[in-house]
Amino acid sequence: MNDTQNFKGVAAIVFASLVWGTTGTAASLSANISAFSIGAFSMGGAGLLFILANLRKLLFYRKKFIENSKLVLFGGLSVAIYPLAFYSSMSFSGVALGTIVSIASAPLFTVIFERLSGQASVSLRWWLSFILGVAGVSLLVIGKQHGNTSALISSNDQFGVILGCIAGLTYACYTCAIKRLIGHEIDSQTAMSGLFGLAALILLPAALVWGDNLFATVTNTAVSLYMVIVPMFCGYLLFSYGLKNVNASDATLITLLEPLIATLLAIGFLGERFSLVGLIGAVLLLISLLTNSIKQGKSLAYQAKKQFN
Repeated sequence: MNDTQNFKGVAAIVFASLVWGTTGTAASLSANISAFSIGAFSMGGAGLLFILANLRKLLFYRKKFIENSKLVLFGGLSVAIYPLAFYSSMSFSGVALGTIVSIASAPLFTVIFERLSGQASVSLRWWLSFILGVAGVSLLVIGKQHGNTSALISSNDQFGVILGCIAGLTYACYTCAIKRLIGHEIDSQTAMSGLFGLAALILLPAALVWGDNLFATVTNTAVSLYMVIVPMFCGYLLFSYGLKNVNASDATLITLLEPLIATLLAIGFLGERFSLVGLIGAVLLLISLLTNSIKQGKSLAYQAKKQFN
């Protein structure tokens, strides 16, 4: 893997994280739609689009999917569980906190899986980035303001944090599953399509049963379609491209950008508030991202120098 490919992979994951960071704020704009319904429909709808867009390749790789059926089932179930836990976490603890815990817990689970399977070593830079990220998340959790006070997390927040950890675990599970399928010579986009397509078989029926208000108003319709097409379908297309050239542990660490964007949007548009302690946590998260990006920036500079000299 050369430096240019690695940088392109990182850039794709960064752009995916940017659009993913809008999901919590977008979902909050819809009226009378449960977190379960919006999560099931957005991920299930994206899964259907993946199937339609990659049907030929899915048929082409069908033998490899069958050979790795346990991995496919594991990844598909993880995809199905993730949005239900993720959006439920936000409904209990708020957009910012739910997103932060869900995404920030994923890198630790991912690196554990990679170490157990012997897929990749973990650099000192990664651990430094992760420690800074965890510190940032912890301060954000502590610094969330309830009303006019800056108290420790409420019971709702505690339940939201638990759901967020479940979301982080399943996110790590399907990321590693996709990376493993790529290692079995399945095209990255097709691997993503297979897992998301399997999840759609579970999520779309659930959305039809419990999602009565998904298209009840113009706003609800716009939000529902936006969630499916932009962050879920387009975002995960970018993510699948990035996984071709980036380790799963690095990929999930880069996605720490998502909760930072979600926090800024929640503060700016939803009126969620954090104390100074929480804002310091956001800064630490940003430093965590920058620490992990130093190598990528050096690689890009080196490539540019080679082209112009």
